[in-house]
Amino acid sequence: MADTAWLTILGIGDNGLDSLTPPARALFEASETIIAPERVLARIDCGGRETIPWTFGIKETIAYLMARRGRPTTILATGDPMFYGVGATLMRSLDTAEMRVIPSPSAFSLAAARLGWALQDVAMISLHGRSVHGLASHVQPGARIIALTSTGRTVIEAAQILSARGYGRSEMQVLEHIGGPAERIKVLRADRIAADKPSFADFNTLAIECVAEPGAVLLPAVPGLQDEAFEHDGQLTKREVRAVTLARLGPVPGGLLWDVGAGCGSIGIEWMRAARGARAIAIESSESRRTMTAHNAIVLGAPGLDIVAGAAPAALADLAMPDAVFIGGGISHDGVFEAAWEALRPSGRLVANAVTVEGEARLFALQSVHGGELIRLQVNRAEPVGRYLGWKPLMPVTIWSVTKDGSL
Repeated sequence: MADTAWLTILGIGDNGLDSLTPPARALFEASETIIAPERVLARIDCGGRETIPWTFGIKETIAYLMARRGRPTTILATGDPMFYGVGATLMRSLDTAEMRVIPSPSAFSLAAARLGWALQDVAMISLHGRSVHGLASHVQPGARIIALTSTGRTVIEAAQILSARGYGRSEMQVLEHIGGPAERIKVLRADRIAADKPSFADFNTLAIECVAEPGAVLLPAVPGLQDEAFEHDGQLTKREVRAVTLARLGPVPGGLLWDVGAGCGSIGIEWMRAARGARAIAIESSESRRTMTAHNAIVLGAPGLDIVAGAAPAALADLAMPDAVFIGGGISHDGVFEAAWEALRPSGRLVANAVTVEGEARLFALQSVHGGELIRLQVNRAEPVGRYLGWKPLMPVTIWSVTKDGSL
């Protein structure tokens, strides 16, 4: 690697060059061009080397580096560059042999050491350069969360999310300039931060110990959220059916789902909540339902849900290859199944639900050709009948699930 590596990424702490190990310091001393955040450059002696303040976004950074590919370059990055850092991002564009990465302790490790938290018991997430609403899917009673942030404002936004969810009593510890001479830890309740909006250093790490208030709604990662958790117009895959459907789709880390005829987005959102890094594309022709889908995605902690306007099969063209497809509406429409099946990755899963006789007949016909499993699900819910309870049946749902031949 040393013979071909032209890009060196050194993890650095808030205490500057003193945080570098002897091998990392030697690489720094041998560097020709240094790219680093302005606050880092302001606190270190670069010895007359060419310095480039890192004031551009990640896309611009990649473009800049690709333009000077092969020329010796050193990036100074905070903490561990391979843990939600620039190293992990650049690995998607460069060959591993082109890079050498020397990490420092990550903000997660430093925070856990200060707080006495075991990292294996903590949700480690990044809200840096990402929607703060991604926090919502990790909020559970008793959960501990350590989050990277973008600015001090991120802390206030996180406190508002916690308070709105009924977790205003949660303890939030803001670790400012962790590992440096200006290190300080502020401890406040979420509801106080949300109300008072105090100021915090922009360079901070956020630690949360979730405390649910009485009556706080439980939104577990297990598929099958209560119907009331979603804003909808009645076109919603009901809770019990949704849980069975997601079990057959089989969410996997990093997997991509097409939710065709997404309605209010319930299937795609729960897919993303169920597995680390899971992605989903919601395809929906109704503008009002797309609006509901966007709202639900934010509130339920899936802000990365990709929402595509249009009707299948035309709207499916040019989308990324899916690992799983759910067809909740339109299975009877010409070309919908065929387009989805053609695009589906080998060994991918397809699940289609139908409530009409015509839709059910279509599922029977497809199963006779492609195999798979058919089930018919009937759900009855107890509801008041005068002074008593009676069973109210929901419409029966036929579910077809099939795996595409991995040899294709």
